[in-house]
Amino acid sequence: MTTPRIAIPMPHSTDLEYGERAIPQYERAVALAGGEPVRVALDQSANEIRKLVQSCDGVLLPGSKADVDPARFKAARSPHTAAADPQRDAVDDLLLDDAYRQRKPVLGICYGLQSLNVYRAGSLVQHIPDFLPEETRARVNHEAGRKAAVAHSVEIVPSSRLAKILSGESRPRLSGRSELLGPAALELGNREGHGFSRADTTPGKDRASASGGNSFIIPVNSSHHQSADVIGTGLRIVGRCPDDGIIEGLEGTAPDHFVLAVQWHPERSVGEDAASRAIFEALIEAAGQQRSP
Repeated sequence: MTTPRIAIPMPHSTDLEYGERAIPQYERAVALAGGEPVRVALDQSANEIRKLVQSCDGVLLPGSKADVDPARFKAARSPHTAAADPQRDAVDDLLLDDAYRQRKPVLGICYGLQSLNVYRAGSLVQHIPDFLPEETRARVNHEAGRKAAVAHSVEIVPSSRLAKILSGESRPRLSGRSELLGPAALELGNREGHGFSRADTTPGKDRASASGGNSFIIPVNSSHHQSADVIGTGLRIVGRCPDDGIIEGLEGTAPDHFVLAVQWHPERSVGEDAASRAIFEALIEAAGQQRSP
């Protein structure tokens, strides 16, 4: 069987040192999961990129030091919003155009989640501390990054594709949740009836929400000061930080199209954490199915 090829855009168009430092982590994660990473340079023409992605079976949108231009979701710029990277955004849009047209699997990570959500006509919280009520804004440091192995926890909606991936239900060859996540990587929530109520955590206009029955919590590493706000068309919330309600996971609503995005960084722990590997394995498995006749 041919190895599934996964298109990965370079993380940034102008800070080349950052891009070269960041992208190997995503490439390694794809390779460990059985895929072939394909770098997509950001300085190519649209036609060159379209030709390249014809040979790819899936898309991975990595993190970035940029922030999506708030003009794209019709918002005034926050003073905390970093400079946009129009070349990265343009390439992401081309890759997503192809993925949605051909039903190729998509995995977004950190900035990749934000890029995907805006592509689907959603919006972003431009700076999390400004968004949260005063009583919750200091509970979690979402920007902890490499300063802490675990920045915070994420509560997963039990009926979601992501829950099945992390619990092993979507991969029969794995024996189950305890093997996949391990005692250090999983805290069983068993929060009967606990959902993600926007009213509990965030004021303001109506936003999409998700809820479920028994849920579980995983520890994650994260490096973000922005997050999804209004959820894009065809996406749904599948994970939040239980301490402050910030959205940490999205997935597509179409059952025949693998679309998953996480706000944390599983590529950083893929070598030692089976739960992190499972996310990339699910992408490669979906891409293999895409390639199969």
